[in-house]
Amino acid sequence: MELSMSYSHDSDDEYEKLIRRMNPPRVVIDNEACKNATVIRVDSANKHGILLEVVQVLTDLNLIVTKAYISSDGCWFMDVFNVTDEDGNKITDEGILDYIRKCLGPEACFASSMKSVGVKQSMDHTAIELTGSDRPGLLSEVTAVLTHLKCNVVSAEVWTHNTRAAALMQVTDEETGGAITDPERLSVIKELLCNVLKGSNKSGLAKTEVSQDVTHTERRLHQMMFADRDYERTGTGDDSLDEKQRPNVNVVNCYDKDYSVVTITSKDRPKLVFDTVCTLTDMQYVVFHANIDAEGPEAYQEYFIRHIDGSPVKSDAERERVIQCLKAAIERRVSEGLKLELCTTDRVGLLSNVTRIFRENSLTVTRAEVATKSGKAVNTFYVGGASGYPVDAKIIDSIRQSIGQTILKVKGNPEDLKPASQDSPTRFLFGGLFKSRSFVNFGLVRSCS
Repeated sequence: MELSMSYSHDSDDEYEKLIRRMNPPRVVIDNEACKNATVIRVDSANKHGILLEVVQVLTDLNLIVTKAYISSDGCWFMDVFNVTDEDGNKITDEGILDYIRKCLGPEACFASSMKSVGVKQSMDHTAIELTGSDRPGLLSEVTAVLTHLKCNVVSAEVWTHNTRAAALMQVTDEETGGAITDPERLSVIKELLCNVLKGSNKSGLAKTEVSQDVTHTERRLHQMMFADRDYERTGTGDDSLDEKQRPNVNVVNCYDKDYSVVTITSKDRPKLVFDTVCTLTDMQYVVFHANIDAEGPEAYQEYFIRHIDGSPVKSDAERERVIQCLKAAIERRVSEGLKLELCTTDRVGLLSNVTRIFRENSLTVTRAEVATKSGKAVNTFYVGGASGYPVDAKIIDSIRQSIGQTILKVKGNPEDLKPASQDSPTRFLFGGLFKSRSFVNFGLVRSCS
């Protein structure tokens, strides 16, 4: 039976490769057709997930999609994207243009299925996935455990939404600088972190995974929060999000074409299209046509979809679930607060020390991106004051003096921040750790099961 299934899978792979060799992708990049943007057109044989693969390449290059048209009826896929760089300029760097051609054109031919979308092995670091209820001081405790266990965080991304928190971290062994492979040590790391995630609520939902697999960080975070059902409103969710930043999502059936039409209006921001397409793909919907217009401060997205089984949205319950999931996907990356950028020489325990300084100054962090490049730690934090109040400029000055004026830079104006809901639990990822509470109890290890 296994041999038969393997043979069938191999046959499908060979057939797909044959189709792609007969119909290689074609990429055309035009800097003359549009006054304000670079136009990228991709034509190729169609397959499920191909739209996400293309969008992910553009997103990973930090390109901004201002307009797009997608059509993938039948066996052929065609899309046109108008893109700019982060400063709103056309893409003129030949290195970036060549990279796009290689990733999306005949050379790649999608034969690797765009490995960054999937999973691959790494011996450079160990991946740690964390999901659980957000609460005061959670990440401070997590990083303290990792430092205690002689793990160095080389990169991480943390999201919070609707009282839930998710983090994807890459760590290395403090002594060897490589991945942690000892099964017994990995088991201890997993159990300790799971114990921290549960905190005092031992019946609460928490999940910890440790592996040598490498996945696309942002797509994986979407999958983790989706699996954690952060899209379900409980009545105690994050009410601090400005109403102007909340997306408006509508789903109607187009009976004459047997599609469901999804329309989304929201404040425009980077990676918005990726978040939407990623969610539709992981929910097993196929995009047949789409129109995207994000040239102004507000973005409009329209998708003609069917489920992978060929049917449109079948019920009110399914329609409501699509709406909730798309809203959640967009809201996860909305970051209210002051943006702080930290750049310094990397060292073991750096992230734990930084979060401790934030906590001691009553700052909360709503989202974080941690990276290490050529021995330098390049971290971005979105911070707010205690209990959602605006950040005090004097506190920021004090923190910068403590860390270093040239090391920690401020992006934004604290006086422009609006106060958020005082009882919003998702604003406590780093801050508010009770000073009378033990930082972490290493002696009590409880199973996550």
